[in-house]
Amino acid sequence: MLLALHKPYGVLSQFTPETGSRWRTLADYRLPPDTYALGRLDADSEGLLLLTDEPGLNSRLLDPGSAHPREYWVQVERIPTDAALGQLARGVRIGDYTTRPCLVRRLEPAPAVPPRDPPIRRRQSVPDCWLSLELVEGKNRQVRRMTAAIGHPTLRLRRVRIGQFKLGDLAPGCWRELTPAERATAFA
Repeated sequence: MLLALHKPYGVLSQFTPETGSRWRTLADYRLPPDTYALGRLDADSEGLLLLTDEPGLNSRLLDPGSAHPREYWVQVERIPTDAALGQLARGVRIGDYTTRPCLVRRLEPAPAVPPRDPPIRRRQSVPDCWLSLELVEGKNRQVRRMTAAIGHPTLRLRRVRIGQFKLGDLAPGCWRELTPAERATAFA
């Protein structure tokens, strides 16, 4: 079984709560028993999270060697220059690691996304914009660290695609099972 969940902001990508944590967990979404998340999204990130009950699917689908791309829509502070976007595309240094090259572009016009609760902070004098980043790797808080490395902090982060499977119009907090046809083409 392979499930797609639109993970809302404020939810951990796990079923067990962390001691003293203010975040909700996947247990709040009445998912089928014995499922587990394929990969992670930080509690302050939102979007597509795949879950399965099939052992071994995690490494087969999300290992960087498999090169299944993940697309993120990232709302950042200020408008990055073409040079800054080129730097992101070539790879940036985050800590002791240089990210792999990725595809990056401005999303113009800005995508229509459901409002977030709580809303992001807005500053009258500081514009923001949306970017699309397509990665084949996923280090801890990588997208946020990448945009910060080029001087554009992340305000909001949504994963919208894994492989060929898109989040689409799945509402925040809702999930569904992928059809056999979707499974067959999602990671082809």
